[in-house]
Amino acid sequence: MITVRFLTSGRQAEASGAISLLRLSIREAGGIPFKCAGGVCGTCRCRIEEGRDHLDPVTPRERRHLGEAELAEGWRMACQAIVTGDVAVSWPPA
Repeated sequence: MITVRFLTSGRQAEASGAISLLRLSIREAGGIPFKCAGGVCGTCRCRIEEGRDHLDPVTPRERRHLGEAELAEGWRMACQAIVTGDVAVSWPPA
């Protein structure tokens, strides 16, 4: 079982297998902000605080929106990030 802690909202969710971080946030009311959910707008940016190694590799869309510096700091796009293990995530409050 995969556990995702949404630090900014204080919520926690579980998934039985690999899942999109944004899809889990929407399903479990995790609170990650988004507009398009398709990697076009870049609004679902979030920072992986724990468990960076439990995500699929960075996608080309993430590289375009975030750049290498933000990726190195742990920023990802929730709609593009597939969670494969336990993570803790935060995002700038609205």
